[in-house]
Amino acid sequence: MSPFAQTLRSWRTTRKLSQLELAVEADVSARHISFLETGRSRPSREMIARLGEALRLPLSARNQLLGHAGFAAQYQKRDWDSAAMAPIREAIDHTLQRHAPYPAVAADREWTIVKMNPPANMLLGLIGLQEGMSLIDLVLADKLEPFVENWPEVAHHSALRLRTESAAQGGVARLDQAADKLAQVPYDGAETVSPVIPTVFRAGSQRVALFSTIAQFGTPVDMTLDDLKIELFFPADSQTQALLQHLGSD
Repeated sequence: MSPFAQTLRSWRTTRKLSQLELAVEADVSARHISFLETGRSRPSREMIARLGEALRLPLSARNQLLGHAGFAAQYQKRDWDSAAMAPIREAIDHTLQRHAPYPAVAADREWTIVKMNPPANMLLGLIGLQEGMSLIDLVLADKLEPFVENWPEVAHHSALRLRTESAAQGGVARLDQAADKLAQVPYDGAETVSPVIPTVFRAGSQRVALFSTIAQFGTPVDMTLDDLKIELFFPADSQTQALLQHLGSD
């Protein structure tokens, strides 16, 4: 079996699609999908693009399929500081700064902090996290539990999130490693009465309860952007809201 055929079949299996279901999504015959997976047919660039869309592949995986089929890579991975990325940097800065006095960060797929606003820098600095560092490192080093009041609940749901994110990327070893570690934290299954699961940070006498939303670029054609997400944190209770607004006014 050719590298292209193996990779295509692996992604189809990861996405839990039959050959017929993938054929319907890609608007081709199931016979053609079968031929691609056995190496009896060679794909065109157009076909690889259609398969990439149908399988919701990350851009790095689409480049890999192109390479396996003998084509040049289509998607670049631009340096964060390049001129072409200037509008992106401005958009992220605008989003993060306007979110103050609440914390906000931009991070890559391995949870490495690319950018954070001052409230995030103040809060996450308490747990030793700075720009250029990964939250995964803190998980693997057992440095989060002392600062998170509801650690069993947060660890359980974080493990689920990590597994989902890893699966979407076709498997990311560091995310899987962190998920396995978090899954070992004893959890009794009790759920909060809140509509979301907050993370409750505690440092000394200060208690900060936060939930978050995640945003990604809608039409990325660059691998740096394809990996990037913006996480905006919001107060989960009135005490946290008052504290963050007070700190933001200083």
